Amino acid sequence: MHFSDMARLGISLLLLNLLIYTSESAIARPPNPTDFIKSSCRATRYPVLCVQCLSGYASLIHQSQRQIAIAALSVSISRTRSCSSFVHKLGQETRIKKSREHRAVQDCIENMGDSLDRLRQSVQELGRTGGAAGQEFVWHMSNVQTWVSAALTDQDTCLDGFSGSGSGFDENVKAEIRRRVVNVAQVTSNALALVNRFASRHPS
Repeated sequence: MHFSDMARLGISLLLLNLLIYTSESAIARPPNPTDFIKSSCRATRYPVLCVQCLSGYASLIHQSQRQIAIAALSVSISRTRSCSSFVHKLGQETRIKKSREHRAVQDCIENMGDSLDRLRQSVQELGRTGGAAGQEFVWHMSNVQTWVSAALTDQDTCLDGFSGSGSGFDENVKAEIRRRVVNVAQVTSNALALVNRFASRHPS
């Protein structure tokens, strides 16, 4: 055998071994749910917040677009409920009994309540997509997208009541309400992005 033939054989064997090693390594490493979450969260407007919120659900999400959308909506429901309770508690305090402040707080409580109802409807509807296909799947997802969008609008409307300066609000109270509602709106925006991602990637 000539030296050149031996060299080609050696290179061929090296490439074959590399291919086998690469294939075995890919088989040996199961898909990483955390990497899936990070990749999916890139489609959201607030990816860092998205990863922070969903990392604790990794064992439930696995590699499922549907499950990550459900998890994101669950986070939004939890934070909306907490925010609503906080604003309601403020509404009971005498320091914001002035008519304009009181009206803004009551409107926010109503908006957050509506938002919570729509998010709950969205999770229930998303749960019905498990065996759905074709137009049935499209119909369910259209409902989910409509309700999550409406929930986000409710949250934005709540914020409108606390915008601007010189409204007579205690600035610390206003800032705390805004901080909480903004966080709720951000996680809801992320949930909507993941819902849209699931809807676009599902074979219909």
